[in-house]
Amino acid sequence: METTSKEKSYRQSRQRKRILEVLSSTTVHPTADWIYRRLKKEFPRLSMGTVYRNLNILIDQGWVSKIHFGSTFDRFEARVEPHTHLICERCGSITDLNMSFEKGITEKARKLTGFDIRRHRIEFFGICQKCLVKNRSPKKREKNDGNE
Repeated sequence: METTSKEKSYRQSRQRKRILEVLSSTTVHPTADWIYRRLKKEFPRLSMGTVYRNLNILIDQGWVSKIHFGSTFDRFEARVEPHTHLICERCGSITDLNMSFEKGITEKARKLTGFDIRRHRIEFFGICQKCLVKNRSPKKREKNDGNE
C-alpha cells in the first residue's frame, strides 16, 4: 500500500510506522537519537539516516512536526495541530501547553503587515518546575558572618 503527500508517493514501511507510533506514545518531544535508541533492538539494521529519512517523510505527509532550536538538536512530535510549548532554558525540556489562541491572531498580523502568513508558533521560555525545585533544594550554605 502506498501513501501520497503533495506529489510524492511513498511505500508503506514498518520502520516509519513504528517511528510514528513511538512519537504518538510520548509527550517528551524527542530527538532523532532518542527515537533511534528506542527502536534499535526491534530493528537491528536501523541507522540514524533511516530515522531521519522517515521523519522527513512523516513531516512531508503531515503526521509529524519538527521543533527547531537553532544550534541544538531538532525535536519531533506527532501532535501537528497548532499548540503552544513551554521550553526550559536550563534542562531543555519541552512541554505542551494547552492554552487557547487569540482568535484571528494570524489574520490580525496579516492585516498589520501585508505579510502572507502561512503558519505561526508560540513558545514560552523559562525555567521548568523540576529545575526550580532543584535550585531550592538545601545546599551547603555559607555561614552568615553578621555583615548583612
